[in-house]
Amino acid sequence: MERKRLFSTFVLTAIAVMMIQAQEVKVPLRFDFYYSYEQVVDALKTLNKAYPELTSLDQVGKSEEGRIIWALTINNPKTGDPMSKPGVYADGNIHGNEIQAGEVCLYLANRLLTNYGKLKEITEVVDRNAFYIIPVVNVDGRAHFFEDANTPSTSRGLRIPMDDDRDGLCDEDGPEDLDGDGNISTMRIRDTLGRYRSDPQDPRLMIAVKPGEKGEWTRLGQEGIDNDGDGQVNEDGEGYVDGNRNWGFNWQPPYVQRGAGNYPLEGSGIRAIAEWMLARQNIILVFAFHNNGGMYLRGPSFKSAGELPQGDIAVYDYLGNNIEKIVPGYEYLISWKDLYTTYGDFTDFTNNLVGSYSMVGELFQPETETYDGSFRRKEEEGRSRFGEASESERQRLQFNDRVTQGELYSEWKPFKHPLYGDVELGGWVKLSSRLPHPFMLQDLVHRNASAVIFAARNTPKITMDVFEVKKLNGDLWSVRVRLVNEGAMPSVTYETLKNKLYPPDVLSVSGRNAKVIGGGKLTDIYTGKVDYKEYKPQVQLCQVPGLGKIEYQFLVSGRGDIDVKFVSVKAGTKTETVALKEK
Repeated sequence: MERKRLFSTFVLTAIAVMMIQAQEVKVPLRFDFYYSYEQVVDALKTLNKAYPELTSLDQVGKSEEGRIIWALTINNPKTGDPMSKPGVYADGNIHGNEIQAGEVCLYLANRLLTNYGKLKEITEVVDRNAFYIIPVVNVDGRAHFFEDANTPSTSRGLRIPMDDDRDGLCDEDGPEDLDGDGNISTMRIRDTLGRYRSDPQDPRLMIAVKPGEKGEWTRLGQEGIDNDGDGQVNEDGEGYVDGNRNWGFNWQPPYVQRGAGNYPLEGSGIRAIAEWMLARQNIILVFAFHNNGGMYLRGPSFKSAGELPQGDIAVYDYLGNNIEKIVPGYEYLISWKDLYTTYGDFTDFTNNLVGSYSMVGELFQPETETYDGSFRRKEEEGRSRFGEASESERQRLQFNDRVTQGELYSEWKPFKHPLYGDVELGGWVKLSSRLPHPFMLQDLVHRNASAVIFAARNTPKITMDVFEVKKLNGDLWSVRVRLVNEGAMPSVTYETLKNKLYPPDVLSVSGRNAKVIGGGKLTDIYTGKVDYKEYKPQVQLCQVPGLGKIEYQFLVSGRGDIDVKFVSVKAGTKTETVALKEK
């Protein structure tokens, strides 16, 4: 009977997977299910085909197993080339199991394209920026998460083989789906000296025994067998190189940072994305989406980096405080200070080598899976010192039972294990715990995509005004130029200026029959005080602050027309030709 039930479950699961895979991808995209890697590719191609005038699709590179990493660029060519505008980059799924991160990126692309020309704010943000979207960074991990049996946390790293148990073999003893239900669940064995007993309020949960209490269970770890006959189970699973610890800034070796790999940018896909981003120097805003915690994190990722310049902190605070309102319950935090230290981190790479404002969105909050609808803050949900099951876990089981009709939890069932004998298998299935149920997905993807759109509204928005041309005497003229930034982000980050990553922005004046003999920053427009530059006064190096302005005065000798030009790697180019005559 048990065998028949397991077979029926397996068949129903297989049918459900085939039904999802058979769904035709159409525009607008749907967000009531999770896209496999192949469906993500189809979705990107479908968006590109539906909006050829606004999109281009690039093959960024290939993974260790040969899968293509795709990037969708959204840009209105009528308002300029992509490199002439602020670049907004968003990616997800750098960890293979973090699949809803990819859905946020797909939703962002779908939202921008299907509402262009319909919603004023979206039309404006697309016209003014170039969007670069890579929904799936770890394409192998996502593919295997769907195709193979997994826990909610496996299929996470890059597919680079590693010898975890140092026996000369790589990845030879990982978990197995012993009962064929498509999941890697937990194994437990009855043991009166074990550290756990069944929770009296819900026997599906195990709680730690208190001093003097009799045990009932010992956890044996993930479902699996001893493949290599060394007396250990699951000790050498898939090689673990963490894509988010393998970037080329402040990388540290594995004995310092777990998952770092053998050298920075070892991952072929990670290296390809790094090269692709560095070729797009206009990128000034980066969002990297992950899958758990309800947080928006800014760098630095390690304490010894020191604090960011105050001007950049002001920008992050403005974005983070508003994003907390856009995505209720999420917290804006500092990576190393409020979470933990990491090295070889993606956003440290983009902060320091791409020159962008960079944020990590940790998406799902498991505490929202409550039966009674209450939302319990993290600090109220911890275990006691003796490890009693928290109310949150009981709520999630009721959520599983009464809201998802048992989809998220596999009931304990007996299994004859070749090494351990009589054991039980059960626990949370792979599409649980770190992932919202699909019925909750629409709210998650919309709010987090809206966070990106809000931030994109605040990329540098520079206007240039030659607001005064005044004759002084003879052929000597005073020319005053004002640069105004309506965005919260400066034209170049303060960290970029500190690191001398790119040349500063340039404001210049030139003319065929004119010569600049003096020029500098106008520090007091009312008294005419100017901080004149000693050498090459025709070229002024500058940064336009967020939600601010700067003004310059040039002394020009000559006649005819002059060209005034502002050039910024991140904020684009502005030009104006004016005649040397009084207005």
